[in-house]
Amino acid sequence: MPIADTEPTAEQVQLDLLRSATVARRASLARSLSCTVIQLTRRAVVAACPTTDGDELAARLVAVCYGPELANRLRRDLETRQRQREP
Repeated sequence: MPIADTEPTAEQVQLDLLRSATVARRASLARSLSCTVIQLTRRAVVAACPTTDGDELAARLVAVCYGPELANRLRRDLETRQRQREP
């Protein structure tokens, strides 16, 4: 599948470099990309909901990254933990 914004020769160089990289290097690149995506997503969620508290921001981030079902499970878990902390 061609990369739309990359010249074919540059794309081939990128693919060759990736293919020749060690497993550790490819894993490091994947981890770095994942961290970057999570950071950018977190910034977007905060920008979209500037007055939302930490727990709800976390749930919204989970909803964007992993879906509403998991986000709702997180909300329920956070509510349960909050109730357990209350005297």
